[in-house]
Amino acid sequence: MNVIDVLNREQLKDGIPQFRAGDTVKVYSKVLEGGKERTQMFEGVVIVRKGGGAGESITVRRIAHGIGVEKTFLLQSPRVERIEVGKRGVVSRSRLFYLSEKVGKAARIKEKKAKGS
Repeated sequence: MNVIDVLNREQLKDGIPQFRAGDTVKVYSKVLEGGKERTQMFEGVVIVRKGGGAGESITVRRIAHGIGVEKTFLLQSPRVERIEVGKRGVVSRSRLFYLSEKVGKAARIKEKKAKGS
């Protein structure tokens, strides 16, 4: 194991939940406005999760006022406070770029049923 791998491993965050493409997540990120800092929540479907280690990122998509909005977050960034997983989606792909062409009911993803219910 070389020095770069050791340094990258030390910088990784703890407490990132298990999720994949198709899941609905809430990403709480810090936003700087003027001289003040506040926390902003962005909720949507994860359409892609790429990279690994310190450079891992996710792209989250949601519909705001009838327009599709996609935002990319670095998972290990200090700007990302926390991530909460809402619904688990049933998809057969790891990258859901086809959702950007869908609107309304066509853009829905089936929800994974919880065990025991």
